[in-house]
Amino acid sequence: MTTGPADPAPPSPPRSRFRAVPWLVSGGPRWALAALGAVLIVLGLFLFLRPLTAVGFLGIYLAVSCLLSGLAELAECRDGPDDTDRIRVATGAWWLLAGLAGLVWWGRDIDLFASAAGVVLLVSGVLGLLRFARSRTWALAVGALLGLAEILFGVLALTWPDATLIVVGVLFGGRTAVFGLSLVVRGLLGTRPRRHGRLRTAGRAALATVVLAAAVGTTWISHTLRDGAPVLDGFYDTPAALPDEPGMLIRTAPYDGDLPPGMKGTRIYYTTTNADGEVVPSTGVLAVPEGVAGPLPLVTWAHGTVGIARACAPSIGPDVLTSDQEPGADRLAELGWAFVSSDYPGMGAEGATPYLIGQGEGRSVLDAARAARQVDDVELDGRTVVWGHSQGGHGALWAGQLAPSYAPDLDVVGTAALSPASNPRAIADRVLADPGALGASLGIAFVTQAYADYYADLTVADAAPRSAWTLIREAATRCTGEGGTLVTVLTGLSVARDTPLVRPGALDGRFGQRLEENIPTGPWAAPLFVGQGEKDEVIAFRINQDYVADLCARGTDVEFHGYPGGTHMSVLKAGSALDDDVVAWTEDRLARRPSRPNCPTTQ
Repeated sequence: MTTGPADPAPPSPPRSRFRAVPWLVSGGPRWALAALGAVLIVLGLFLFLRPLTAVGFLGIYLAVSCLLSGLAELAECRDGPDDTDRIRVATGAWWLLAGLAGLVWWGRDIDLFASAAGVVLLVSGVLGLLRFARSRTWALAVGALLGLAEILFGVLALTWPDATLIVVGVLFGGRTAVFGLSLVVRGLLGTRPRRHGRLRTAGRAALATVVLAAAVGTTWISHTLRDGAPVLDGFYDTPAALPDEPGMLIRTAPYDGDLPPGMKGTRIYYTTTNADGEVVPSTGVLAVPEGVAGPLPLVTWAHGTVGIARACAPSIGPDVLTSDQEPGADRLAELGWAFVSSDYPGMGAEGATPYLIGQGEGRSVLDAARAARQVDDVELDGRTVVWGHSQGGHGALWAGQLAPSYAPDLDVVGTAALSPASNPRAIADRVLADPGALGASLGIAFVTQAYADYYADLTVADAAPRSAWTLIREAATRCTGEGGTLVTVLTGLSVARDTPLVRPGALDGRFGQRLEENIPTGPWAAPLFVGQGEKDEVIAFRINQDYVADLCARGTDVEFHGYPGGTHMSVLKAGSALDDDVVAWTEDRLARRPSRPNCPTTQ
């Protein structure tokens, strides 16, 4: 009876947690290997394709991996020649403790998972380096390369917890599926690991080098994305006591950003009131024409979405007033108009940000106009026009609506809302219908977090499933003008088809009611101008068509313009049709000429 070649001796227990499972199954029967491989392929694909849905399971998976690694390390201490090696004993104990903690604690808590994964990677990497430091062999040198990569990935996990949820899921899922495929091949074809140790080690070294290069490259990208993030200076510090009245100027400082020719700027720190009527601080920038005799009319500007964190305040950056973000910017000096832009509370100044919360936005825009009139060496007359774009269009509509009751001392002669977020509820419904749209994750995160911070009766849990909390929290710390926002956008795109960032039915409850409460419905004591590009990719043109139709039905004095081919930002550029229309409309309001509403005539 002919016998085949003798089976190779079982491989020695692994020195890395990444080989714990291969070690445990290395001596199993072929049918069992194939069956286990098929299960692992399905599991790996699930983790790879649905990382957010699977994140709870992923935590348990990682915890079990730690337990197996600990058992493997301790088994090596028991059976191998180095049973007195303290590093192996400490390593095994660490993995067992980490695994138990994962099963009981962090493996079940999504908010802890990213941090725990980062710590696991850091410790694993350090242990790999310690092994190499004690026994400088070629095999351990490969482990040291992987250790360095793990340390870098661990730091990244702690730095970008929202991306970690996805990356760890994809990495573990891909690795699990590949390993499962190898078991299926071994089980079906009877192939065995190659006997050539040097070749196998060289292959592992090449793989470790690629992994380390990926870690270094990812770390460099992370540093680049964080480089140049805005930093608050002492101007934005909260004073010991605030005046009891809104619209009071507290301090000023030079504005050193880029302004259109002929304009000079001043940062202002002033008081306003939030939606509950409490006096809170806010900041902004006042720009006035140089060498133009006053008194000057004032445009008070409500800016579009830039984030909801303190460091996102436009007054911190260099572009608070540019020709591609505000209409008529390059003509302000020639027109002889002053311009003030509020950051809104909670941006720059300390506090909660009223993102798409009309009372907070509108009051801060009006109080910026009040504070501007208290700046030394600036002479403004009473005429005020409110402008706003996108989120700021929503704020402008609220400012114009509130002006007669909240700021009767201001002579608000008109309100121009450009591509406005006029109906937050309709916008939310549309975003949820297409969660994979570019930037949708940012909008969802900003609204969810801002409403939860602002309203005592709302929490993030009222709108978002637990699996999305980390993504929302991290996104809310980023500004649209910084590189880190790319992480949020890509993460949002990667999970859009996986699991919703807003749980089904959330808009039917208190959260949806709050959105509806923030729809500006008037009345307005002065004329309105509403303009938007018909190809707007951020706010559907149809939403504002319906909104203006409702205003017309209420008898509102509104002039509405749609710009064929115009996008969300292109309509603001110097020389655009909207740019010319807004300037001409504003000149008419300042000259107190009759308005020209263009609502359809009712038959």
